[in-house]
Amino acid sequence: MRLRDVTEADHPRLLELNAESVQMLSELDEQRLGFILSLPGRSLVAELDGEVAGFAIAIAQGTGYDSDNYRWFSERYGRFLYLDRIAVDASSRRRGLGGALYDAMEATGAACGRMVCEVNVEPLNEVSLAFHRARGYEEVGRLTHGTVRTVALLSKELQGSAGS
Repeated sequence: MRLRDVTEADHPRLLELNAESVQMLSELDEQRLGFILSLPGRSLVAELDGEVAGFAIAIAQGTGYDSDNYRWFSERYGRFLYLDRIAVDASSRRRGLGGALYDAMEATGAACGRMVCEVNVEPLNEVSLAFHRARGYEEVGRLTHGTVRTVALLSKELQGSAGS
């Protein structure tokens, strides 16, 4: 496995991986992906055998990101790294890619003192909730999006500068 920064050549694969997990992520097209990647933060792909098998995108605090979840965190915390989305190809799961992507993002977020994200509770994503609990994330709130989706808002204090 190898982690590296996202390149423009990766965009079609990122859109494909996002589409495979769209029930747990928000929809994404090339224009939206370009916008998200233009924001300050970090974006990584995980490769297995030279092929992109997963990705993660995180956004720094203080941007003009229009996500309701991001705004919720912005209203409550001065410093954070927001994990906007992570996806791993179904055939590559349970091989450590998600953990490696989180390790890298948490290392980036350490300078802010906190990493934040959300996980669906309606529809329930129990695997992701268990993964986050095991990594030390705590639920700090919930948001409902329309009539079909509610998310648990999660936060983890990180070693580095004190988060607020």
